[in-house]
Amino acid sequence: MSMLYPAMNKLTSYVPNRYMLVNVVARRARQIAETAEETGEHLDEKPVTLAIHEVADGKLDASRMDLTIEED
Repeated sequence: MSMLYPAMNKLTSYVPNRYMLVNVVARRARQIAETAEETGEHLDEKPVTLAIHEVADGKLDASRMDLTIEED
């Protein structure tokens, strides 16, 4: 049996529900990936992993994310 790290209850203490958590992590992961691509930075971990750790460390929560939809 594998354990998730960080624990879901720790993540949801910063982002109130799982659906919003997925949205916040996905948006931040896209930002990380785009920035890395633009700057040519090599990422040691996947963007999603980095975004999840930002939430777990309290650096990112739903209130700090721009949740507006950008129109092309």
